Amino acid sequence: MATIKPFKGLRPPKNIAEDLACLPYDVMNSEEAAQMAAGNEKSLLRITRAEIELPEIQDIHSETVYNKARENFIAFQEKGWLVQDDEPKYYIYAQTMNGRTQYGIVGGAACSDYEKGVIKKHELTRPEKEEDRMVLTRYLNANIEPVFFAYKAVPEIDEVIKSVVENNEPDYDFTADDGFGHHFWVINDVVKNQKLEKLFAEKVPCTYVADGHHRTAAAARIGLEKSAQNPNHTGNEEYNFFMAVHFPDDQLQIIDYNRVVTDLNGHSEEGFLQELTKGFEVEKIGAEIFKPSRLHEFSLYLSGNWYKLTARKGTFDNDDPIGVLDVTILSSQVLGPILDITDLRTSKRIDFIGGIRGLEELKKRVDSGEMKAAFALYPVSMQQLIHIADSGNIMPPKTTWFEPKLRSGLVIHKLD
Repeated sequence: MATIKPFKGLRPPKNIAEDLACLPYDVMNSEEAAQMAAGNEKSLLRITRAEIELPEIQDIHSETVYNKARENFIAFQEKGWLVQDDEPKYYIYAQTMNGRTQYGIVGGAACSDYEKGVIKKHELTRPEKEEDRMVLTRYLNANIEPVFFAYKAVPEIDEVIKSVVENNEPDYDFTADDGFGHHFWVINDVVKNQKLEKLFAEKVPCTYVADGHHRTAAAARIGLEKSAQNPNHTGNEEYNFFMAVHFPDDQLQIIDYNRVVTDLNGHSEEGFLQELTKGFEVEKIGAEIFKPSRLHEFSLYLSGNWYKLTARKGTFDNDDPIGVLDVTILSSQVLGPILDITDLRTSKRIDFIGGIRGLEELKKRVDSGEMKAAFALYPVSMQQLIHIADSGNIMPPKTTWFEPKLRSGLVIHKLD
């Protein structure tokens, strides 16, 4: 069963929570981070993206940047912008998008669960990205940002959450610049905290990494590293756990993750469309934006026109959790054989656009001349993600996109 513990959260006072909270470090570059934090000395970006205070630094992974992050982290605590709770607690973090709210439990996930496969993943990680987060965690001795987990919904846990939410005002409650609502409750009731810990231990056999594979891997490795360095290690130390927000699977919705390509690999537009008919039924829609409405249906935008592509039988395997995915069909039928794009992780001829930006963004990238063609996909379901993780398979790169992104800074987990 999954181990999910309460912890003594390090949190901002209510009156500055909105100013301090920020988007996760990996959804922006340094220039964008600097713009987001401009005029706001309390932004957590001054810790998670400390290079914004060192414009002369060329290497954002330098020791100077990590030292600046630690310096700012200490300063935030000294100034009272981050204050630690006295007792271990769970926290409820809810997010609202388009009128729909999802409620997650913030708790400490066990590093050993990751090593044993109780925490299940569906993506590969890159060592260099893991190392960056590991270095920052060493300098701060804290999980500065949460990871996004899912679990198979448990009605009894839902009831505890409901009882807290309906009977208490949120400790933090704000709408961010992007229009998404963020609501946060501290569970001060000892009985409810004990009940949640018992329910997780008895009712949740495993959890799933939804978003944050690199931060999860880095956090688990830090736990192992610290345990090896401690001759008196017991397994109960705070470094044995890392911060995650656990959402029930029936409240989550995955958004499409689309593709744009720079060229047609030497094919004329007519020739390219003809090649597509080998694997798809191709229907020209025209100038009106077409969005896929079901599995194995794609849209293509090319030279001012939208096309509906429907995968032909034989191009996918419904009995294969990877072979049935639309990202697999697109790669096996188009990107590889027609466009000669075989490594999605390294190719410079393809880019990926989260569906939160809408299909208008695909059109914009193509109309500008930056890209030649765009493909929109029907989103993967949570059931597909869980099936893939349960079967030990790994999704192709850039398959899932979750929104809203968790705001960093509402609570932090210290490792001592």
